[in-house]
Amino acid sequence: MINIPECSVVVITYNDATRLPRAVRSVLRQSLRGVEVIIVDDASTDGTEPVARALQREDPRVRYLRAEVNSGGCGTPRNRGVASARAPYVMFLDSDDELTRHACKSLLLEIERTGADFVTGQISRLYERSGKTARYYPALFARRRTVEGIAQEPEMFLDSFSTNKLYRAELLRRVPFPEDIHYEDHVFSTALYCAAQRFAVVPWVVYLWHRAAAGGETRPSISLSLTEMANVRSRIRAARMSDDILRENGLGHLVHERQRRFVRQDLRVYLNPLPARAPEWISEFVSVVRPYLAELDPVVFETMDPLMRVCCSFITDGRPDELLVAARSLNGPKAPPRAALRRDGRTYWGTEADPRRDITPLRMAELPYTASRLRHEAAVTGEGAVIRLSIGTYDPFGVLDATPGWRAFLRFKDHRVPLTPRARPGGGYLSEATVDLSGIRHGRLGFDGRYDPVVEIVRPDGRVTSDRLLVDPSAGPFRVTVAHHDITVRAEGAAAVMRVVWRRRGPLRRLPRLRRAATRLLRRVGGPEVKLRVYKGLISVLPPRRDLVLFESDVGAGYTGNPRYVYEELRRRRAPLRTVWSVSRNRRNFPPGTRLVRRMSWRHVWTMARAGHWVDSHGMPLAYPKPSGTRYLQTWHGQGIKSVGFDAPDLRADFDGPRTAWRAAVERWDALVSPSAEFERVFVPSNGYRGPLLRHGSPRCDVLVRGDPEAAGRARERLEIPPGSRVLLYAPTYRDRAKGSGRSVRADLTAMAEALAGEWTMVLRTHPVERFRVPEHLRHFVRSAGSYPEVNDLMLLSDALLTDYSSLMCDYAVTGRPMMFLIDDWDEYRHLERGVYHDLPAIAPGPCLTTTGELIEVLRNLDAVSASFAARYRAFQELWCADEKGHAAAGVVDDFFGPFPDRGTGPRGTGPRARPAPVRLPMPGWFR
Repeated sequence: MINIPECSVVVITYNDATRLPRAVRSVLRQSLRGVEVIIVDDASTDGTEPVARALQREDPRVRYLRAEVNSGGCGTPRNRGVASARAPYVMFLDSDDELTRHACKSLLLEIERTGADFVTGQISRLYERSGKTARYYPALFARRRTVEGIAQEPEMFLDSFSTNKLYRAELLRRVPFPEDIHYEDHVFSTALYCAAQRFAVVPWVVYLWHRAAAGGETRPSISLSLTEMANVRSRIRAARMSDDILRENGLGHLVHERQRRFVRQDLRVYLNPLPARAPEWISEFVSVVRPYLAELDPVVFETMDPLMRVCCSFITDGRPDELLVAARSLNGPKAPPRAALRRDGRTYWGTEADPRRDITPLRMAELPYTASRLRHEAAVTGEGAVIRLSIGTYDPFGVLDATPGWRAFLRFKDHRVPLTPRARPGGGYLSEATVDLSGIRHGRLGFDGRYDPVVEIVRPDGRVTSDRLLVDPSAGPFRVTVAHHDITVRAEGAAAVMRVVWRRRGPLRRLPRLRRAATRLLRRVGGPEVKLRVYKGLISVLPPRRDLVLFESDVGAGYTGNPRYVYEELRRRRAPLRTVWSVSRNRRNFPPGTRLVRRMSWRHVWTMARAGHWVDSHGMPLAYPKPSGTRYLQTWHGQGIKSVGFDAPDLRADFDGPRTAWRAAVERWDALVSPSAEFERVFVPSNGYRGPLLRHGSPRCDVLVRGDPEAAGRARERLEIPPGSRVLLYAPTYRDRAKGSGRSVRADLTAMAEALAGEWTMVLRTHPVERFRVPEHLRHFVRSAGSYPEVNDLMLLSDALLTDYSSLMCDYAVTGRPMMFLIDDWDEYRHLERGVYHDLPAIAPGPCLTTTGELIEVLRNLDAVSASFAARYRAFQELWCADEKGHAAAGVVDDFFGPFPDRGTGPRGTGPRARPAPVRLPMPGWFR
């Protein structure tokens, strides 16, 4: 090699001939061509040397250095590689891992752009068994930035890897790796942070950290040899050396920050698998770790996860038995303690009010019944196909004491076994259960899969709370063969949860393959193209039935929206029509006797072809032309400030296909429900609609005008809202560029819970395309209602609405109740995201906020703040709600279907007509 390389990558290896070529080729494939690979072999005794020399012969950019004696660590070979590096920049790579293709180039450009001493990028674990990846501390790397020294961001101590960084070579020659210890990365990184005046952070993945399947032939790395007590001692030694380096470099004030890293990361890797360790190992572990933990300033633990803090307290107190119980709660179901103490509004693990064991932030003691927590520990034995369980149930928060008449069951998926718990003298309950696995049937064709049995506690009113069972992790799996199945009962995961795995055997093993073949065949003979051809043939020869109405709401998502209330008006009048609903998955909430067809099934195709009327809220299948003679009522699903139709992101691009398809879909509409003049001004031209408008308001808003105390009561009871608690409905809309990410939930729910729990309960209604799981520590305050079947019930239940750009604001205005708007991304949303027709801050009927702190202050002074928006609220109602009189469904039925006997009192007429004068809606007293 004649040219000076731009980046030297030092690949250290020891007895890793199999994986070394993969690592080296990940460097040779870099988009930065000016790289050199320095393989440093730490005296391997396998076939590493010939493999390395072959790689050297294949590419002149590869150099090979071999030590005569193994150094016993990683520091010596890395220092040797640095000494041999010819490039101004250096990276490190372990022989069992890989660099991503643009790692070298992207980091080199960043270090030159920022002038940093080094650049660090995201590491991603790559699990070889599954091929899945998981980013390591993604929040740490979420933002691209330059950091002016470690004191500016001490949380970066969590990034103690040497392999995800590109360094200036001269810096590495000033800060070598220590050569006489394991976990030299930790010590080196501390010294590096002391020496670096500036470093840069990038959010993209630069390093793939391979995690081989457990039990494989490959030798585990030092960091994964967690069962050896020498490993624990080495990690603690590295921690002490790192603390000393900070003090020696005048950064003693950051020692507690680096020690937080030790507790949060280093200690945690031993505590996760600790439940599977022998008692002797746990006792020795406590004796080794205890002296170092005892030296730490209490401030180190203040921001720790409460369960980690509990575990540390048992280590420093020398109580290995209680450490084992607590460590089982760190993972999996995160089981509650066996006992808890509640005192002065605080909750403590165990029977003592020890501040180190304060678990109040977990809010386990404040959960609604269906989310309440019990701890079940089971001893499992087996003989033949019969397993016997002795289940100890602990009720640390008094859930059972507060629930007279409760019953207990052990559930194996669909199989339920009654339990007869007996009170134990020391507290809790003991149950015995016998389960004959040969008597369990999961379907007529057998079952391939797994599940975790649970203990269910059923209240007299039918509500259920359940928790999984913790079993002995040291007990081997129990295997049995029954009825064409192999069944394994085992402890799963670090928490050792009981798991049952079923596998078909014999002729049934071929069933999945046959099913897949049958599915492929059905798709071939009954796929979308075939169904569409059949449908077109049907509508060409069969006339539609005038008395058949096909309803659909939200693309078959359920029984809700405008179609629901049109349907109910027809039922109320006993109209001589046969009605059918199209559903995709959710069949709940439909009235008894409702006829249902699965969306896009053959029955659904037949019904579309034969129905004389279509009624929906979004759009019938796009490619399906409307039969001649069928009338299509489009009720739509909202109005508001967001861009729609050809102005929306998915259609405003200049692509003919989607725009042509939507234009044809709109052409099918024979009538459109128009809730307001503003809707007509915006929606009609943006969708190119030219047909009749039914101007009666929104059928779905009738109940909001009239009110329905029973609906509000149902929602309060179903969501377990405490008596006397005010209800805040939080209904954010999705972000087009982040669907399903959960990013629409922009309020700091933890801060809101700390400030408002007790007085308020939040009902969180995310958009159907969104995915957001409420953390357990917030379930005392937040009720997840994304799947609640009828949003009107939630609006009637609530005392106020928090939203952003959701069309729900226009419906909610009918209630006259307060609204708040959290729009911290307003500029991004209107310019880069969806786009808007209105300046929300200028017309909003409530405060527009950008921080959770502002929101909390508004809720604390809600009446006064809302009163100041009275005029704006009135103008907003007149813009969007002027036609909402409470009988829109009756008017729509009259206009579209014609008058029937026993019709409602709504306005009559067909087609476009004069707009009625605005009406004054019910308002709270502070608006008058």
